[in-house]
Amino acid sequence: MAEQSARPGRWRTGAESKQRILDAARALFREHGYGGTTVRAVAAEAGVDPAMVFYFFGNKQRLFAAAIEMSAQLPPAIDAVFAGGLDGLGERIVRTLLENLDASGRTPLAMFTRSAPAEDQSDTLIREYVDREITQRLAKLLDTPDAADRAGMVNVQLLGLTVARYVVRIEPIASSPVDELVSRFGPLVQHCLIGAAGQTAGPDADR
Repeated sequence: MAEQSARPGRWRTGAESKQRILDAARALFREHGYGGTTVRAVAAEAGVDPAMVFYFFGNKQRLFAAAIEMSAQLPPAIDAVFAGGLDGLGERIVRTLLENLDASGRTPLAMFTRSAPAEDQSDTLIREYVDREITQRLAKLLDTPDAADRAGMVNVQLLGLTVARYVVRIEPIASSPVDELVSRFGPLVQHCLIGAAGQTAGPDADR
């Protein structure tokens, strides 16, 4: 009986520590941005060992996702996108975006800002997160002189698709199956990534 009564106390302590970590992370991300916040700093602010932060959240990317209530599936999905190299990268990017936004059940704006008021500049945090975890990783993977421009064009494609499907709800984009959109937009994103320099992704680009 003594062992059973001790268990709830340990679980409450764990839950309280996790909440302290989240509170500290939110404060530090707002103050220092995504790039300026470290796991060690969050741990110090929360009064826990850095190992506890890794235990609960795995890495800084997942801690950030939890702090702003982003889908917990998104950080590992982003990692999986880059794990496959350049082959089929456009299709993987589009599929990851759509499947995660579909599963969230919330508009992108609400998904990103639900836990923070406007004065917390959550939009700035999201831009920094996207820049570091997606745009810069894309540019590094491409490793070409125009890599930053290509990664930027990918962002344009993804933003347009996101707004059309989830915000403005333009048909048939809004109701199309994910597989259909992947087959249509995946090649466009792939072209932005590896198409000939100076070409556009339009229908006459390869003529």
